[in-house]
Amino acid sequence: MTDKLNVHSILDFKKRGEQIAALTAYDYSTAKFLDRAGIDLLLVGDSMNMVVFGEPSTLTLRLEAILPHVRAVASAAKRAFVVGDLPFMSYQPSVRDAVISSGEMIRAGAQAVKLEGGRAFREHVEAITDAGIPVMGHLGMTPQSVHKFGGYRLIGKGEIEAERLIDAAVALEDAGVFSIVLEKIPADLSARVAESVEVPIIGIGAGKHCDGQILVTNDLLGLFDEFKPKFVRRYAQLNEIMIESVGNYVSDVKDGSFPSDEESYK
Repeated sequence: MTDKLNVHSILDFKKRGEQIAALTAYDYSTAKFLDRAGIDLLLVGDSMNMVVFGEPSTLTLRLEAILPHVRAVASAAKRAFVVGDLPFMSYQPSVRDAVISSGEMIRAGAQAVKLEGGRAFREHVEAITDAGIPVMGHLGMTPQSVHKFGGYRLIGKGEIEAERLIDAAVALEDAGVFSIVLEKIPADLSARVAESVEVPIIGIGAGKHCDGQILVTNDLLGLFDEFKPKFVRRYAQLNEIMIESVGNYVSDVKDGSFPSDEESYK
């Protein structure tokens, strides 16, 4: 059996120049198959609020709603490193809130937590790590700040904004994060950030110069078709397979061909 990855395993990826392959997961069965496929890191992301619960953003997800999903994914992940995403307002109000919420994530089975924001959350990161909990940062187009940004837009095109983002990454590293997600920023800026810090940079819509990549699994597999971001590569159209398969089941039930004698007890 392959050894379970830990925070040091994630740090070692960058040291040896190996890319980190990460995806989101929200349930036991999906996480089990992603783990078997060799995924390195599973994020139980607040994106579940959109792709699982059908909400228009991540902002209405509460901590108590995500914890059972963290538990389910953690139960399935025999090798992959599991990160729990701290929902909006579960950590922002105070350092104390951040530590308590992070502790709940660990109790649910996560090996680390992820939070959005830069220098303003340095104390939060320090306190969480002081409590013995690894922290992943998240910079760039941070979805919990969608109203502040005026929508889902590209971050860091101008030099002032780019320098601010690099400074935030360095501040997070100094505070103790073990990795940083960069979302929806120019590819050349990702390269600059990756060169400025020693911790792994994991990109989503941030180009190929990162130390790893993450996507929402439902986007990758074609299970979420409300919209398709530019940075998503669809590796399957499981929505079409699902519709066809269920349609065949409906037809078989309607015409009486299911269940057959072989599918019935005697």
